[in-house]
Amino acid sequence: MTDAVPVEIPNRALFKAGEVCELAKVQPYVLRSWEAEFPDLGVSKAAGSPRVYRRADVEQVLRIKHLLLVEGLTLAGARRRLGEESGPVAADVPVIDELIGRHARERLTEVKRGLRSILDLLAGVSGAAEFQLAPLTVSSSRARASVSKPSRGKPAPPRGAARSARPARARR
Repeated sequence: MTDAVPVEIPNRALFKAGEVCELAKVQPYVLRSWEAEFPDLGVSKAAGSPRVYRRADVEQVLRIKHLLLVEGLTLAGARRRLGEESGPVAADVPVIDELIGRHARERLTEVKRGLRSILDLLAGVSGAAEFQLAPLTVSSSRARASVSKPSRGKPAPPRGAARSARPARARR
């Protein structure tokens, strides 16, 4: 055995143990023994339910099989090699920054601040800063169209009409 044949993994999020065994061409007892040696392998949905495997778990099972059968490593050697290959998580920080954008933390802080001010207004907290809505990047015609839509149910009061603080009494 020199080169392993690449395995086509279906594009799904979760796999049953039998499916993983079929993809990796290993017996169920082998998969269970690998679970004991590699605790991160497989995810149990709930207590007493059968284990399910993520796509990354299936890839790891295939990698373990390759390390054991093709490269001839022991389970301890395979565990060591997988630990070396995973590397530190902090090495991917620039990639994460690219994915979420450079100023994502500042934008998220602004959103959080806005949500807190809305909560304060709804709770009637005294001393809450005056809340103002500001359009983001929506064109003014689209913004007007969304504002002028009538609500379902009660008709909207005419513009400029003041609303009473007390609800109207029911007529008899």
